[in-house]
Amino acid sequence: MARELKNLLVNRIHDKQLGMALAAYAHGRLIDIGCGTKPYARLTAGLVAEHVGIDHPDSLHSSENVDLSGTAYRIPVADASFDTALCTAVLEHLEEPELALRECLRVLKANGTAIYSVPFIWHIHEAPRDFFRYSKYGLDYIFKKAGFEIVEIRPLSGFWVTFGQLSVYNLYRINKGPLRWLRIIDLLGLIVQGFAYVLDCVDRTEDWTWMYLVVARKPS
Repeated sequence: MARELKNLLVNRIHDKQLGMALAAYAHGRLIDIGCGTKPYARLTAGLVAEHVGIDHPDSLHSSENVDLSGTAYRIPVADASFDTALCTAVLEHLEEPELALRECLRVLKANGTAIYSVPFIWHIHEAPRDFFRYSKYGLDYIFKKAGFEIVEIRPLSGFWVTFGQLSVYNLYRINKGPLRWLRIIDLLGLIVQGFAYVLDCVDRTEDWTWMYLVVARKPS
């Protein structure tokens, strides 16, 4: 519960923007790379013919909803097997992101679409497998180098959401003992997220975004 409260704002922003991108671009067969528990199956329902999740055997997440065992570097399917690829908050955990993007390109059909969410300003997580952060210029470069055409690179927030979210994570460092049992940190975290959301609507400085949403296309 604490984890859900801690990420309430960014999860809602991310899922809303991801849902809009999926509604606009997802179709046919979809491969979900690094799917974990496949939390976005609800967003793809009715949009795609099949939602196939792939994850590696040593994933920190439950494998209950995993359809294929493999990695972002080696997806055990033939070339041009999918119309759409989805990959959320995975690219930063890959030592060789360009190789992973080239593998995604391989399994997509011509004119197929890849939808990625990738962090820019975020704390270390899932250590020690946390290697990179990406600016919009880095994303444009690496996707094009791998062979994709960029459709859009969308910042998901401005300064205030990023600052507020990182402040909430810092608060949770002391979430123990009486503070934890009294739920004081949970309450403070929700207040900070609320103020961050309002301020971000008023003053949206997107150079400080915590995450980008990338939509890219495999050339015909």
